[in-house]
Amino acid sequence: MLYRKSLTALLALALTVGLTACSSKPPEEPEPPESQPSVSVMAPVEPEPALPYVNPLTGEGCARDIAQKRPVAVMLNNLKKALPQLGVSQADIIYEAPAEGGITRMLAVFQSVEEVGNIGSVRSARDYYASLAYGHDAVYLHAGGSPQAYEFIKSRGVTALDCVNGPYEGTLFWRDQERRRSAGLEHSVLTSSETIQELLPTYQRVRLDHEEGFQVGWTFQEGPEAGGEAAEILTVPFSTYKTGVFEYDPDSGLYLVEEYGEPYVDGNTGEQVAVKNVLVLYTDVSQLSGDSAGRLKVRTTGSGGGLLVRDGLAWPITWEREGESDRLSFYREDGQPAALGVGHSYINIVKTGTEVTWAAKSPEEAG
Repeated sequence: MLYRKSLTALLALALTVGLTACSSKPPEEPEPPESQPSVSVMAPVEPEPALPYVNPLTGEGCARDIAQKRPVAVMLNNLKKALPQLGVSQADIIYEAPAEGGITRMLAVFQSVEEVGNIGSVRSARDYYASLAYGHDAVYLHAGGSPQAYEFIKSRGVTALDCVNGPYEGTLFWRDQERRRSAGLEHSVLTSSETIQELLPTYQRVRLDHEEGFQVGWTFQEGPEAGGEAAEILTVPFSTYKTGVFEYDPDSGLYLVEEYGEPYVDGNTGEQVAVKNVLVLYTDVSQLSGDSAGRLKVRTTGSGGGLLVRDGLAWPITWEREGESDRLSFYREDGQPAALGVGHSYINIVKTGTEVTWAAKSPEEAG
């Protein structure tokens, strides 16, 4: 048996050690027996420790418990002249829906704004965006709003912090002078993660935590789900002015976002926005009767059809939202909850009948 030594050999070794320990000459190194192989012992590889908490909007692990903190929802301008937007690459959810005149606006929802940097440009509220923020129990940041938005905020008691008709300009919000010169006054409002973190705790009317029992209730899944149609390119036309394009990147497993024929870039980092999940929700969109500005009525409660796109595949879904204070829920055709991939989501809200298209990449596009 390897490494077994006879009693005689052990006694001889002990005698040698005893003599050399008192000698002025260094002991000679004994040659190892040829029958004794060299053994290399590998240290065990420790697995990455699982993070103890979960971001309820993305399913990602967190070092701190942020699930019971109210998210921050920021109303964003999306006119081409007002780009680039700031902070959008770190939004846990981006909602995009049509507004008057064929334009769109966005609602960026952050479970935590920590280290996001500047956020904007901040634009005026619409009632259906205020409703989505209210459903997340979010602190809603905006700069002005439609009469319908102000009525919704007042009637529901939405925690809304307004740059235009509130005491927050110059503190929570400011005007970026370069944007003011290049794009106009209405496109220049910014805020920042540092400012939000510093000032929100000082506002007595702002509750920082969810009330007991609040749950987002979304289902997340690591790895791809079975089935689905190839969807490496997704095109979402909101109007003749705005079309969103989402291109799957197999290396990252994310969808790269484009709009106005160019990459959708976060001005803070210069990087293209990329998301794990893209959802399309079909709903009723109509012009508000008697509204001289051509504002829209967009239904965000009840139910409707939709599409979930992730991991290069697409599945039909239905969406449901019982009331204004509820979150959206997503279901597969069999009625089970539709699992989102772990990561950020981009939710497109479009008029029923919109010709959304998806397909595999052609060999030229894939190469």
